[in-house]
Amino acid sequence: MSNTIETIKEQISSNDILLYMKGNPRAPQCGFSSQAVQALMACGERFAFVNILENPDIRAELPKYANWPTFPQLWVKGELVGGCDIIVEMAGNGELQALIKEAVGSSEE
Repeated sequence: MSNTIETIKEQISSNDILLYMKGNPRAPQCGFSSQAVQALMACGERFAFVNILENPDIRAELPKYANWPTFPQLWVKGELVGGCDIIVEMAGNGELQALIKEAVGSSEE
């Protein structure tokens, strides 16, 4: 179990934009993951993802680590942004694009 937490920490720290989701961006396995991917793709930047359906240990441990019970989960610069509702809301009001551009911009400097 502690290895799984270490893996999660490593994934979060080594990816500026990381989406824990069901499926993958080309083939989301649930509607919430699909909506999150569409919102992220609309920002026009690359992002990393982890398919929790292929990683049952991460699926079990991440909600405890993040103190967030559901998937998808978007992490930007090591911080949990939130799930589908928050991602879609932020995309609708322009906050998501600004956050993603800032994350990408700061990593290119």
